[in-house]
Amino acid sequence: MGGYDKDTDEELIRRLRAGESGISDYLVGKYKDLVRQKARAMFLIGGETDDLIQEGMIGLFKAVRDYQPDKDASFRTFAGLCIDRQLYSAIQNSNRQKHLPLNTYVSLSEEEGEEKLGELWAENPESIIIDQESTKALRREIAQALSPMENKVLDYYLKGYGYVQIAELLNRPPKSIDNALQRIKGKIRDCIKKYKNKC
Repeated sequence: MGGYDKDTDEELIRRLRAGESGISDYLVGKYKDLVRQKARAMFLIGGETDDLIQEGMIGLFKAVRDYQPDKDASFRTFAGLCIDRQLYSAIQNSNRQKHLPLNTYVSLSEEEGEEKLGELWAENPESIIIDQESTKALRREIAQALSPMENKVLDYYLKGYGYVQIAELLNRPPKSIDNALQRIKGKIRDCIKKYKNKC
């Protein structure tokens, strides 16, 4: 199983297509933190974290299965798109059952390669991800709606820190961080509702 870290993801996919085993597991392991990061962001706007991680992993498996190395997008960009699509679908289906439709998805974390996502979705008229300018505008609205402390909490949360770790980093009681996360969730939902009403 050696040598995987010396090749690009695209080259590894070519080797996988040629029949080499073990590469799927390597790529899934390499990108599971990306799944967790995206699932944590989606949790804030309407999902259950553990379920979303499972859905995100399904998206990652689909990316490994469907990626075509001869396309312009990098594997990381394509994997991010597949994970987003799977997470969005899961939340939309879940909220449809609860009669709380969530028709807007916005990535709360800045990511490498995000600019290319619009190009990938351009061919899809029912695109899930809103355009880049609107995403940035909504991020700004969210940042303005949050207090400076809440913005710090959100930043650490999206980086994968738990509320106890965040409490230590900010020198606050864990309960205050837990409460801040609840407020953040509410404010993000309010911002998304306002955004949808503008459209």
